[in-house]
Order: sequence, then C-alpha cells, then structure tokens
Amino acid sequence: MAVYVYTIVARTHPQRLDGLAGVGDPPTELRTVHAETLSAIVSDAPQGLRPKRRDLGAHQVVQERLMADGTVLPLQFGFTTTDDDAVRTVLEQRAEQFLERLQALEGCTEYNLKAAQDETALLRQILRDSEEARRLNDEIRSGRGSPELPLALGELVAQEVQERENRAAEEIVESLRGFAREQRASQPRGDDFLNVSFLVDREEEKAFLAAEQDLAEELGSDYALRLRGPLAAYSFVQEAPWDS
Repeated sequence: MAVYVYTIVARTHPQRLDGLAGVGDPPTELRTVHAETLSAIVSDAPQGLRPKRRDLGAHQVVQERLMADGTVLPLQFGFTTTDDDAVRTVLEQRAEQFLERLQALEGCTEYNLKAAQDETALLRQILRDSEEARRLNDEIRSGRGSPELPLALGELVAQEVQERENRAAEEIVESLRGFAREQRASQPRGDDFLNVSFLVDREEEKAFLAAEQDLAEELGSDYALRLRGPLAAYSFVQEAPWDS
C-alpha cells in the first residue's frame, strides 16, 4: 500500500505519537520509518484522499505535536510515496541535506504576512500625485475628451498601482527582514500585493510581532496587514523532498 508522509525529524526527536490519528476515514494509524540519523512520520495512504477539513486538520495536528517537541521538516498535505522502503532509502540518500535544513530551522517558526491596500485610497493618491492622471480624469469627467481617454487613464493607473505596490512590498519586507533568519515570497492573490513568509527565531518572536504591529500602525488604515503564525515552516522546506 502507498505511504502518506507527514514530516521528517531527527532520529533523536521524541516522536510522541500517542493519541494522534492520521488522515483518512476511518483515520489511519501513524508510525515511524527510521534511518540512521533521521525518521519520517507516516501512515498508510487512504485511497482517493482529498484536502477535506478533517484531513487537513489531522495533518496539521501531527505537525503541531511534533513541533512542540523539537524541529521538524513538515511536508505539504497530500504527499505520498510507494512504501516504507522508499521512504527509508530517501532518508539515507539525502540525510546530509535534510540534517542541514533541520539545523537551519532549529528553534524557529514561520509567520506569513499578506498585505493589501484600499483601492479607493490608492486611486486618490495617484490622482493627487500624478498631473497626467488628473488631466485625463478631468477631461473624461468634462465629457469633452476623446473615446481613447479612459483606456489611456486605465493604463496609466495600472502602471502606477503596480509600481506603488512593488515599492510598498519592498519597504514592508525590509522593515521586518532584520527580525527573521530567512524570508520567502510567494505570488500574491486577489487584492493582496504581498505574500511573504518569515522564518523567525523563537527568541525574536516578541520583537518581530512588535515590529509588525508598529509597521501596521505606521502604514495606517489604508493598508490591511494580515499576519498568521506561528506555523510549521512549510515555506522553508522543499515542496517535494523525494525528488532527485
């Protein structure tokens, strides 16, 4: 039967699994696969597994329990491989890489920050700062402009929005960079212009959180910063560590 892999830990990790259940309905039983210096937490892989709330929750609970006892390399939901022997082989072949990453994550947790700016406020800023945007807008509002003016204004505004959001994203990351060991940017979605994860040393958590709060207050109500954490450090582990 295929094997579902939750996380990788050092062999010295306590690996307390009592009271935990794996993904699937009925829940699968968790077990460990050991190599010389590493272990993987696995279970049988249920057929037709989908990211349902119950299974996502079970996956996360396993990560949180193991995180409480030491450093983990958490795998994203849904990772499977052929059998326990395949897991053990990769643990042995890539032990040096996994141990280096465990060391890099030791004592750390992940915080994810997303940021958006109020669209109306941003448009007001552009019209206030850009003489060309004001001119185009005034001509359109007067009704005397050519039919091409709305397109020209739209292109100008889109370019201004992109430039301003890029600049704001850089400034936000720079403000918090000094409180983190690493940071990884992801593609923003929807109205967000920033989606970045920070790897924060637990000894720096209070300082990081205070800095984020100060930044939110400094940016003001036109900006919405949404911080999630502490999280398992998914963003700082390879998506598919079984790949060669």
